[in-house]
Amino acid sequence: MKEISPSSILTVIVLHLLLIMVISYFTSKKANNASFFIAGRKAPWWLVTWGVIGAVISGITFISVPGAVGVKGGNEHFSYFQLILGNSVGYIIIALVLLPTFYKMKLVSIYGYLEQRFGGTAMKIGAACFTVSRVFGSSLRLFLMALVLQKFVLAHYGIPFWVTAIIVPGLIWLYTFKGGTKTIIVTDSIQTALFILAIIMTIYDIAGHMNTNVGGLVSTIWSSEYSETFYFGDFSDPNNFTKQFFGGILVAIGTSGLDQDVMQKHLSCKNLRESQKNVFTSTAALIVVNLLFLILGAGLYLLAKQQNVTLPERADEMYPLMAFNHLSVQTGIIFIMGLVACSYSSADSALTALTTSFCVDFLGFEKKKEVVSEDKLGRQRKLVHLGFTVAFMLIIILMNVLGNESILNVLFKFTGYLYGPLIGLFSFGFLTRYEIKEKGIAYVCILAVAATVLLDYAVPLLFDGFQLGLYIWGINGILAFTGLFLIRK
Repeated sequence: MKEISPSSILTVIVLHLLLIMVISYFTSKKANNASFFIAGRKAPWWLVTWGVIGAVISGITFISVPGAVGVKGGNEHFSYFQLILGNSVGYIIIALVLLPTFYKMKLVSIYGYLEQRFGGTAMKIGAACFTVSRVFGSSLRLFLMALVLQKFVLAHYGIPFWVTAIIVPGLIWLYTFKGGTKTIIVTDSIQTALFILAIIMTIYDIAGHMNTNVGGLVSTIWSSEYSETFYFGDFSDPNNFTKQFFGGILVAIGTSGLDQDVMQKHLSCKNLRESQKNVFTSTAALIVVNLLFLILGAGLYLLAKQQNVTLPERADEMYPLMAFNHLSVQTGIIFIMGLVACSYSSADSALTALTTSFCVDFLGFEKKKEVVSEDKLGRQRKLVHLGFTVAFMLIIILMNVLGNESILNVLFKFTGYLYGPLIGLFSFGFLTRYEIKEKGIAYVCILAVAATVLLDYAVPLLFDGFQLGLYIWGINGILAFTGLFLIRK
């Protein structure tokens, strides 16, 4: 295969970003706080659907899911699809249970529900859990994208990593600081289409290198070991169906239903019915998209076997390895295009949601808008938006300085623990009519997270390596729920 020049990759990235900037220019005209936060509740449901797919699928998914298809003892083969099926049930619960309440209350930030149900402390704790988790999670995703750009493009021009760390989030700020949700609903739709196109074209290229067509490739995958999907054996196996399926339900509810990032898009629809239509459609689309990721992964491993390619030590490197070294030049360029589209569609959504949550939940924009001018609130919003962008930059630089993969994995895992208190708070609000003592909420949430971390590390030591896996989300939520019950009035 002919080597892909850094200038070719850079050209693709620049053209991609120019397209996004042009869209941003037109969508941010006459923008205000309402359009920034929830697009004035005028977004077409079908457009939101595409944006939601981009927000849920990150650059990590783009690289990791295809690589995990060939991993032994991890998300083995197609077992990841069990999680996706669980996610689908979780999304249905979001549409039928959470959305009606949030629309009835006319919320801008979903943590306003916690304020009306339990008081301001609960709202701030919910918003803080979301903020910390999203800041570190999004920074890690952008860090992985920055590493790829640095290695294959910017290092060629002598640009140091700290400059790359500033450029990557800085470009997101540039096209979102004015239009916010109104802009990213459109830009994310374009970027979603781009990364799906990248997956499809890579699959097509794999089929060509294996001297078959796409139908023949799918048939070969179906008859191979990689198509193994359902695992009902050893309960301690991380691929066990119950762990993956029920864990998938909790993950969907936690990271989508109780997460301002994704819900902000759902709440931008004109009414509840259109929002629910959007959720059901995006759920079906996500099943198809994730299935494409799995087909892509299996195809990469089958091609590698056919060409006697030495597999990388890290599964995450499988897709870039094959794209840059064993497929066509066009596929290598398409890979970069898909990675940028995936990473930016997830990160720009997170940056806008973080700004919204901080402005509404901590600065009280909804309460101030009657007494403070729109222009003054707009200036404050832009400062908050810039502040989170700088936080992304600093964390990316810090991650590179640490340079320790185990530290990054622990950090990424820890952010997942923070969804436990959210599950506990919202479930207690929906499932009971109790009021709780506001002063005790913070202690309950902190203890629930601490106990969950302890269990996660202690159970494998006490029970012969048994892994709780995704059940940790449920345990975390149950501990928080129990603690809230104990401090009820």
